[in-house]
Amino acid sequence: MRGAPKILLVLGLVAMLGSARSIAVPAAAAPARVAQAVAPAPDTAPAGGTPGSQEEVSFPGDGDMLYGCIQKPPGNGPFPAVIYNHGSEQRPGRCSPPELARTYVEHGYLFFSFHRHGHGRSPGEYIGDAQKRIARQFQDPASRRGRFAALHDDYNRDVVAAVNWLMKRGEVDRTRVAMTGVSYGGIQTLLAAEKGLGIRAFVPFAPGAMSWANPALRQRLIRAARNARAPVFLAQAQNDFSLGPSEVLGPIVRAKGPPSEAKVYPAFGTTHEQGHGAFAVRGGIPIWSGDVFAFLNKVMGKRGAP
Repeated sequence: MRGAPKILLVLGLVAMLGSARSIAVPAAAAPARVAQAVAPAPDTAPAGGTPGSQEEVSFPGDGDMLYGCIQKPPGNGPFPAVIYNHGSEQRPGRCSPPELARTYVEHGYLFFSFHRHGHGRSPGEYIGDAQKRIARQFQDPASRRGRFAALHDDYNRDVVAAVNWLMKRGEVDRTRVAMTGVSYGGIQTLLAAEKGLGIRAFVPFAPGAMSWANPALRQRLIRAARNARAPVFLAQAQNDFSLGPSEVLGPIVRAKGPPSEAKVYPAFGTTHEQGHGAFAVRGGIPIWSGDVFAFLNKVMGKRGAP
C-alpha cells in the first residue's frame, strides 16, 4: 500500500499528457487541412481567387474533341465574353492564363480559353510537330514557308468550332463577344477577324512576331487585317521579338478608323520573351488594360448598357 500514492501519481501524469496530446494535435493539424483546401494545383486553380465560377468543358472540333475552361463573374449573366487563343506552347495550362482571366472576370467578362488540337488536353498533331514534318517533306524553302503559313488556317478551324460552341451557351451575351490572343494566338485572332464569326472586337497581341521572317505568313496576316470584319486593337511591347506586326499591320488597322487602333508600348522587362508573352498575359497587363477596356467599351458598350 505504500506504493499506491506513487502509482496514482504516475497514472495522473499519463492522463494529463494524453489530454494535452488530444488537444494539441487537432490544433496543429487544422491549419494544414485548410491550406490544402484553398491551394489547388496551379493549372486548375480559379483565376487568382476571383469570385465567380470555373468550369472545364469539352466540345467537338474539326474531327477532335477539344477541351477548354469557362471562368465567369458571380451571377447568372448573360455576360459579355472574351475568347482567348493561346500561343504555340504545347501544354498550355488548364483554365489559363490566370492573371489574364482574373483581369477580364473582374471587369465583368466571361473568359473562355481552350486548347487547339495537339495542344494541352486536346488530341491531335501538335503544330510544332507538324512544322517538323513539313520541314522533312519539303526541301524548297518557299514551299516550306507557304505550308508553315497554311498550318495556321488549319488550326483556325478549331477557333471557329470554339466560337460556334460558345455562342450557344445561355450565360453568354452573344451580341457582346470579343477575342484576344498572343503570338500564334494573335495570328488565330486575326484569322478569325477576317471571318467575323459574329464577334464584335478583336485584340491580337504580337501576331506572328516570332515568325515574321516568313513572307508567306506576313502576306496572310496582311490579307486578314485588311479584311477584318470588326474593330481591331493591335498591341505589342517595344522589346518584342519583332515589331514587324506593328510596323506592317499597324497602318492597315489604323486606316480602318476609330475605334480600331494599333499601339506599341514601352519595353516590358529586359528580354524578348518578357516583351512578348509576359507583356500580354502576365505582368504587362496593367500597362495595356486601360486602353483595351476603353476600346471594348467603345465597341460593345459597358456592362449593363443597352
